Amino acid sequence: HRSFSQSLFGQEVYSHLRKEGHKVVGVFTVPDKNGKADPLALAAEKDGTPVFKFPRWRVKGKPIQEVVEAYRSVGADLNILPFCTQFIPMDVIDCPKHGSIIYHPSLLPHHRGASAINWTLIQGDKKAGFTVFWADDGLDTGPILLQRECAVGQNDTVDDLYNRFLFPEGIKAMVEAVQLIADGKASRIPQTEEGATYEGIQKKENAEISWDQPAADLHNWIRGHDKVPGAWTTIDGQVVTFYGSSLLDGAAPAGQPLAIKGASKPGFVTKNGLVLFGSDGKMLLVRNLQFEDGRMIPASKYFATDEMSAVELTEEEKGMAEEIKSIWLGILSNVAVIEDSTDFFKSGASSMDVVRMIEEIKQKCGGLQLQNEDVYMATKFGDFIQKVVRKLRGEDKEELVIDYVSKDVNNMTVKMPYQCYINGEFMNSDDGKTYDTINPTDGSVIAKVSYASVGDVDKAVAAAKEAFENGEWGKMNARERGILMYRLADLMEEHQEELATIEAIDSGAVYTLALKTHVGMSVQTFRYFAGWCDKIQGSTIPINHARPNHNLMFTKKEPLGVCAIVIPWNYPLMMLAWKSAACLAAGNTLVLKQAQVTPLTALKFAELSAKAGFPKGVINILPGSGGLVGQRLSEHPDIRKLGFTGSTPIGKQIMKSCAISNLKKVSLELGGKSPLIIFNDCELDKAVRMGMGAVYFNKGENCIAAGRLFVEEDIHDEFVSRVVEEIKKMKIGDPLDRSTDHGPQNHKAHLEKLLEYCEIGVKEGATLVYGGRQVHRPGFFMEPTVFTEVEDHMYIAQEESFGPVMVISKFQNGDTDGVLQRANNTEYGLASGVFTRDISKALNICEKLEAGTVFINTYNKTDVAAPFGGFKQSGFGKDLGEEALQEYLRTKAVTVEY
Repeated sequence: HRSFSQSLFGQEVYSHLRKEGHKVVGVFTVPDKNGKADPLALAAEKDGTPVFKFPRWRVKGKPIQEVVEAYRSVGADLNILPFCTQFIPMDVIDCPKHGSIIYHPSLLPHHRGASAINWTLIQGDKKAGFTVFWADDGLDTGPILLQRECAVGQNDTVDDLYNRFLFPEGIKAMVEAVQLIADGKASRIPQTEEGATYEGIQKKENAEISWDQPAADLHNWIRGHDKVPGAWTTIDGQVVTFYGSSLLDGAAPAGQPLAIKGASKPGFVTKNGLVLFGSDGKMLLVRNLQFEDGRMIPASKYFATDEMSAVELTEEEKGMAEEIKSIWLGILSNVAVIEDSTDFFKSGASSMDVVRMIEEIKQKCGGLQLQNEDVYMATKFGDFIQKVVRKLRGEDKEELVIDYVSKDVNNMTVKMPYQCYINGEFMNSDDGKTYDTINPTDGSVIAKVSYASVGDVDKAVAAAKEAFENGEWGKMNARERGILMYRLADLMEEHQEELATIEAIDSGAVYTLALKTHVGMSVQTFRYFAGWCDKIQGSTIPINHARPNHNLMFTKKEPLGVCAIVIPWNYPLMMLAWKSAACLAAGNTLVLKQAQVTPLTALKFAELSAKAGFPKGVINILPGSGGLVGQRLSEHPDIRKLGFTGSTPIGKQIMKSCAISNLKKVSLELGGKSPLIIFNDCELDKAVRMGMGAVYFNKGENCIAAGRLFVEEDIHDEFVSRVVEEIKKMKIGDPLDRSTDHGPQNHKAHLEKLLEYCEIGVKEGATLVYGGRQVHRPGFFMEPTVFTEVEDHMYIAQEESFGPVMVISKFQNGDTDGVLQRANNTEYGLASGVFTRDISKALNICEKLEAGTVFINTYNKTDVAAPFGGFKQSGFGKDLGEEALQEYLRTKAVTVEY
């Protein structure tokens, strides 16, 4: 039997304990405020659990007997205090058989006291967490039952820590603690005094910023005081409070100087906010400022004088305003009449009332989703109503703040975002780390790109989960979703030349190919799946009736939730489109990790998605390491599906992690060694032309590239000589040159791997007919290469090169069965091809080839409507076509009796 303290956290703990079968015999919480019960009391009353609402437990240090007797009457075996805002007598604490347990949001004995989360940030701790401990007569000093910890990101706020970890994991831990007690397995570990600290509640007068500190300490002070009580300084003779701090790397951005009392160097008001300088010369950025009168503004607007004119309300909006007025009246108990000039905070409201107001508005005003900042930015009722109305009309869309790397290239200025894109914002990685992305044409650095951390993954997943479960995206009907996707496709097409240029300089793709395929097919993919949004259907199924009643059974197709997408470097934008378009059409939200070496088109895509109107959190893009970001995505418990394109060994590791973590759904498009069989009755000109395309298309960095050519004996020598003749005509050079046929390999390590691949081929006895060397010029260029006399046991016959290497084996005239056996003698099964004029022979071979795609008298002919994916160790699951949608949907069966 358990009894409780109050709070929203308490409500969740209460509900979860009941679900686990624990009997709650009483709830003790605070009295109703203005006739409204707190969330815990509401939940308990609904369940019929006895609820007690005493304003206090003791007077002048002595227990109130009436309260203690009421408590004793419920017969609790254990007291649970998820949060405790009242002094509870030790008579009550020690009364139950198992005593009392308390939740505290710090890693005790560090940060005892009521402001533990704030001090975790103020002191720059690298780890945060919580403790469930046994209550004693000290202040947060009782024996520890269990603890959980999490990493603190460089720019984490109190809200970030609470929402991402302390709240959800705390609920689970409280339930676990109760079960441990019930099972007789609960620990009682005495707290050590080593490292113990106690910090009191910070008051406004103590929160003034001392400027003689490094930037990191200033940042920690500001974020640790964010919202309550607020870190402040003096500007132009008045107190200004700072909110929304983050550390800033790179050169100081341009802006208008702003003198700050006590600071040795003025700040700069920039388009992103107020840039401040620490004593070490490093920078931080503050997003919002609040003045003495309670007015809050974006820091970037400090010098702005223009104010928006008031909008005229419709009758429906007037009705909503009256509903919100009644909510304000319910919260501001000391205010008789709400007028336009009524200030929410000056009338006695606190930060907890902000949360309450937002939740009440959401409940009573059709699910209208407001943020805390909406209240802080418009504290007077009239201003608040104007803000709400503009938000409803879509007129207050926040301008997306983007720091670009700009380059004048290809007769245009390309503007490239370089930061992580999380929850609708571009931001530096949590730990501020960056890496260089390289232009393979000359080896130069294009940009320093944010290197996402595990903390960034957790933020992105939390944003995607919130967008799916509570955001606008989850409420949007399918046709509206399709409209957004069409709009995004239009923007991609509008920016196709810029996207193709970025693709060329970041991945080495020949510009004309990038324009047609990398970008062109990406646009087509989004348009194709946009059309599917409102055509995803379940079915009705005739079943046996439970007579004398009747039954109706139908199925629903539902989105999975948060999906992770991990893509390779060979087609950075197109691979993004192939997976994310189907994912979004199905109604999911996503976190995407692009390849570390080709991050830029994905980040440009993020910018275009925001401009298209995709709600915050629906699309999140994380540049960085596969071993770090990709691994965390595969392990994350809130991700329900992971789609991966890449190597077979990494695919196996991802599949293992997905299984061990939470059995998330997986689709894998992995390696290939695609056979191309060329018979002597083929149209030879076409076979040469398309055979070269099968190998050298996109510099051979093509998942379905023909990894091995089998050429019938009669035409073998002529085929080889004609291929070499055509190679000699190919122009190798700058991918932005419109006459270039063959650009640089994607990155230096890959070029080195290809050269080693060719060396192995020569050592094993294959004949190097042409190429096999690096081109003598800057950049990562390789000669198109041809090997003949390749025997089945050789390394180059079995392993994928993923480069411009043609591997040719001869087969005897008429030996169809033999060549088919050799073609299938591989662990891969992505694609295959056949060239012959005998269509019967072609179709017979097609039936027996073990590959997900078979090309007959053509190659590389893919289409957005055709499913794409492999067999065997080339993976499973499909991209493109209607089948791809099923990878991102689940089927629910519903039976109704009537």
